[in-house]
Amino acid sequence: MFEGWPGTVSTGRPRDPDVDRRIARAALDLFGDAGWAGFAMETVARRAGVGKASLYLRWNSKEALLTDALTAGLPHVSDVDTGTLHGDLVELATQILDVYAGPISRAALRLTLEAATIPGIAEHYDSIRRAQIQAARGIVRRGIARGELPGTTSVTLLLNTVIGGAMMHALTTPPDKRAALAADTGTQARRLVDFLLARS
Repeated sequence: MFEGWPGTVSTGRPRDPDVDRRIARAALDLFGDAGWAGFAMETVARRAGVGKASLYLRWNSKEALLTDALTAGLPHVSDVDTGTLHGDLVELATQILDVYAGPISRAALRLTLEAATIPGIAEHYDSIRRAQIQAARGIVRRGIARGELPGTTSVTLLLNTVIGGAMMHALTTPPDKRAALAADTGTQARRLVDFLLARS
């Protein structure tokens, strides 16, 4: 979801990819559970099962750690061009479902709520969100240009319906059915887009 986040400068010994993955997952889980106020290097280290020194050898601040964890762990929402409006919207809805139905959904929600208050992350998050909005708007504009939608179509309303519908479906799915949804987000995305375009 956060393609384009700047890399962070790490120091010390070469990284072990398995350790990095465990740390990134622990960081996202902690951020999702406790937010920025409860985000601490020591707690991340404990959840990841590594020594606190391992974190400080890799990251010089908790801001740098969270930025790397978000870059590595959150799915990327990106521009798509399948050649049809239907295909583009299905892909967009699938990406949203992947974010909010997956294991890092709490971290994604926290980021939406708290990004503006986190030092070193707010400006990057804002620029990426604006780029993603422009890409999504481009999907609808291409559909209008190809004659797949009337020229009077509200780009904002259509996107709000697709993205909001996908997000709400993910967030309101009962806990015992979330794993099934996460394993097959494409099917639900297609149903949502089919329903929407049938009424456009």
